[in-house]
Amino acid sequence: MSYPIEKITIVNIITAYNKVTDKVALVLKQFDITIPQFNVLRILRGQKGKPATLAMIQERMISKMSNTTRLVDKLIKKELVVRSTCEHNRRKVDIIITDKGLAVLKAIDPVIEGADKKMMAKLSIEDMNQLCSLLSKIQG
Repeated sequence: MSYPIEKITIVNIITAYNKVTDKVALVLKQFDITIPQFNVLRILRGQKGKPATLAMIQERMISKMSNTTRLVDKLIKKELVVRSTCEHNRRKVDIIITDKGLAVLKAIDPVIEGADKKMMAKLSIEDMNQLCSLLSKIQG
């Protein structure tokens, strides 16, 4: 029985996704950080010291399935982020990355970069550009 090319393509995308996330998770494990926590830290670093709301973090998350409140709570316990009530609107909660959070990201960055290069080593620049283009088409 042969499968339609659409099915084969989807299975290959899912398989590649799982392999990549497994390797990234393994790299992050040595820093006691999960992929969603890493994503939150990178979002907050991108704020360049400006506070972010839970809603904004959730909107920018790669995986929309993540419980942002729970992720932030875990990062607070690790002292990587702080939460404060907005002075102008007491119902609004601001999240800011700490110096410790920035230091953790600074340590993680070169390790992740090395893992990324290793995972993509079999692809040429042209291959990666084409793959990015094709995946963008799928994402709509």
